[in-house]
Amino acid sequence: MPDIDIDFCVRRRQEVIDYVTDKYGSKSVAQIITFGTMASKAAIRDAARAMDYSYSIADSIAKMIPNVLNITLDKAVDMNDRLRELIQNDSDVAQIIEMAHKMEGLCRHASTHAAGVVIARGDITDYVPLYAAVDSKKGQVISTQFTMGYLERLGLLKMDFLGLRNLTMIQDCIKNVKKNKGIDIDIDSIGFNEEKVYELLSSGDTLGVFQLEGSGMRQFLLEMKPNCFEDIIAAVALYRPGPMDSIPEYINNKKNKDDIHYVHQKLENILNVTYGCIVYQEQVMQIVREIAGYSMGQADIVRRAMSKKQADVMEKNRDVFINGQTDDDGNIIIEGAERRGVDKKAAEKIYAQMLTFAQYAFNKSHAVAYAVLAYQTAWLKCIYPIEYMASLLSSVMDSEGKISSYIQNCKSMGIKVLSPDINESADDFTAVGDNIRFGLRAVKNVGDSLVSEIIHERESGGKFTNFHNFVNRMSGKINKKALEYLIKAGAFDFSSPDIRSALYFGYEQIMAEAKSNIKGQMSLFGTAIDDPVEADINRVKPWDTKTAITYEKEATGIYITAHPLEEYSHALKYMSITDSLKLADEDYCFEHDNQSVCVVGIVAAIQNKVTKKGNPMAFVTAEDLYGNIEIVVFNEAYRQNASLLQKEKVLYICGKVSAKENQSASIIAQSIKEFDNADLKLLIKLSQKDYKKYAGDIKEILSESPGEAKVYLYFTDTGKKMLAEKSLFVKITNEVMEKLTKIAGFDNVTLFV
Repeated sequence: MPDIDIDFCVRRRQEVIDYVTDKYGSKSVAQIITFGTMASKAAIRDAARAMDYSYSIADSIAKMIPNVLNITLDKAVDMNDRLRELIQNDSDVAQIIEMAHKMEGLCRHASTHAAGVVIARGDITDYVPLYAAVDSKKGQVISTQFTMGYLERLGLLKMDFLGLRNLTMIQDCIKNVKKNKGIDIDIDSIGFNEEKVYELLSSGDTLGVFQLEGSGMRQFLLEMKPNCFEDIIAAVALYRPGPMDSIPEYINNKKNKDDIHYVHQKLENILNVTYGCIVYQEQVMQIVREIAGYSMGQADIVRRAMSKKQADVMEKNRDVFINGQTDDDGNIIIEGAERRGVDKKAAEKIYAQMLTFAQYAFNKSHAVAYAVLAYQTAWLKCIYPIEYMASLLSSVMDSEGKISSYIQNCKSMGIKVLSPDINESADDFTAVGDNIRFGLRAVKNVGDSLVSEIIHERESGGKFTNFHNFVNRMSGKINKKALEYLIKAGAFDFSSPDIRSALYFGYEQIMAEAKSNIKGQMSLFGTAIDDPVEADINRVKPWDTKTAITYEKEATGIYITAHPLEEYSHALKYMSITDSLKLADEDYCFEHDNQSVCVVGIVAAIQNKVTKKGNPMAFVTAEDLYGNIEIVVFNEAYRQNASLLQKEKVLYICGKVSAKENQSASIIAQSIKEFDNADLKLLIKLSQKDYKKYAGDIKEILSESPGEAKVYLYFTDTGKKMLAEKSLFVKITNEVMEKLTKIAGFDNVTLFV
C-alpha cells in the first residue's frame, strides 16, 4: 500500500490530525512508532564512553567514518586506510571498534514518527498492537508498535501529515502585504516567469528561500545562474548526496551545450532538459522503457527499488536491462537493450550510471512541488521584501541565531528592523511602512498572555501616551521583570530615544505609585500620576550606545539597533574568514572538518574548565554578525591567551573546524588575537603587466588615505611578494577598498591580520 505525503501549515497541522481522528474514530487512527538505531558513529561514541575512554579518542575515531548515507563500520574500514591501520596497530581503537560492531544497528530508543498517521478500516488493534508514550507537550500519544515498513506490508493506509514552516510563512506574508499595502495576492496565480526572481536566485541572495538558503546551495546557484523554472527543479533535486556529484557536469553543460554527450542517441529526448545528466527517478523510468522495453509497471518496480534504496533489486535488474527476460516457453517479457539496438557496452555504461544514482534517488514530482514553494518564497522576497522578511523573522522567533542572520540580511537589503514599540508592535514581526517592527513576543520574560493583554488594551483604550500611562493602564497585569525587559528592549522609545536609562532607574517606583493609586501623588519625576506627561529624562544620564545595545541583547537575545562588529564590517567582508552561518551548515562543516579557518567575533560567554589531567581549558561563545560560534580553547592555547578571554572583547581566532552531527561545528582554537582595524594589513594581487598599467592609480588611492596599515603586493605571474614603501601605508576605509577592487577585482584585494 503506498503512503501519502501532504504538507500543511505548521499552526494547523494538529487540526488535520484531529479531523482524521474525529472522522474515522479514535480507535481506528494512531500515530506511528519509530526506533532510533545506533548508526556507526553513535555506536563508536557510546562504546567508548561505556568503556571509559575519553571523548577526544571517541570523537577522533568517529570522525574517520565517512559522511556517507547508510554507511556501516565494515564499509568505513574498507574506505578509510587510516582507520584500518589504527585497528591493526592500536589495541584501544580495535577494542572500541569491536564493541561498536556489536552495538551497530541495535535499537536505542522508541519515539513517535514526526508526521506519520495510520488509518485502519476498523479498530486498529485488530491489525497491530499499540504503544503508549508520554509527550511533555502533547500528553499521552498512542502509536503503533510496528514501524511504517511493516504497516505498508500489512496493507494499512499511512499518511504523512507534515507541518511545513514555509507554508505558514507564505500565508503570514500575504496577510502582511494586505495589511501594509492593501494588496490581495493569489500566490497560485503568479506564474514562473518573473525575471527579477531569477536575478535574485542567480545572485545567491536566497537566505530564507525554501530549500535554497544553505551556503553550499547559494554557491551552486551563483555558478548555475538559473534562468527558468526547470533550473530550480534541477537545483532542488541535485543538491543532495549522490546527485551532487553531477553538479559540475550540469553547470558546465548548461553553459557549454557542445559538451553535452549522450551514451546513446535515444537518451537525448529524456536527458536534454537536464543537459545530459540523470537527475530524476522519472528519467530512469523513461530510460528503462526506451532503452530496454520495460512496461510502465515494470519501470515502476525499478523506481520503487530506487526510492527505497534497494540496491540489491537494482543489481538483479542489470542482466534483464541488457539482455532482456523471457518466460519458460521462450516468450519475451522484456526485450532488453541489445534487442532494441543498443550495444552491450553502451547498455552497461547506462545501467552503471543509473545504479549509482539509485542510491540517492529523488523523484521529479517531489522536486517540482518543492521548486514551486522555492519560487513562491523567492518571488515574495523579491517583490514584497519587507513583508516577506517580517514573516520570515516571525517564523524563527525561537532561534536567536537565525533571527540575527536574517536581520543582517535585512540590512543588506536596505530594510531597517526597528526595536519593539509598545504602540506599534504586534505579537510577531510586522511590516510598518518601509520598515519591520520587532515583535513583542520576542522580548524575554514577556509571555503570550501579556502580549495579548497589551494589544487588547491598546486596541480598546487607544495608544499609550507615555510610560506612566502604560503602567497605570496595565497595573496588575504586568510584573517588574517584564517591564524591565520592555524598557531594555526599547519598547518605550516613542517617548524619547534617550529615555531608557531614566525609565530603568525609576520604573519600580512608578509601578509602586500606580499600584497604590493615591490621587495626586507625585511620581519620581515630579509628575502627578493622574496627569502623566513625559518623564524628566534630564535627571538621569542617557546610556551610551554600548550600554544600550548590551541591555537590548539581554532583553531580546540579539542586537537590534546596532551591532558591536558593525564598525568593522567594511573590513570583515575583505578578510578570508568563515562565519556562524557556514559553521551551522552541515555540508560546509563536514567538507571543512579538521581544516584551518579563522573567525572574528565578540566574546559573549566563557566557561572555564579543568580537564581530567588538571589542565585548564575554556568553552568560549563568540558572536559574529550572524549568530554564535563555539570556540574550544585547550591547554596550550588557553595558557597563551587567557588574558584575552574576556566578555565583550573582539577577537580574531584561528583554529581547526570540529564538525558535529546535527549541530553547528566548533572551532578548536590554535591562535587568538585581539582584533582591531589598526592591526590589519592589505594585500593586492596583480600580474606585473597589470601593475605597470595601474601603479599610478593604486598609489594615488593609497596616498589619499594615509595610515598605519601595511600594504603588500603579490604578483600572480611570478609569485613574488613585496612590501610597499611606508609612505603608501594606508588607513583602511570602505572607500579605499572599493576603489582598489574596481582595479584589481574583489577576489584580489584582501585584508589579513
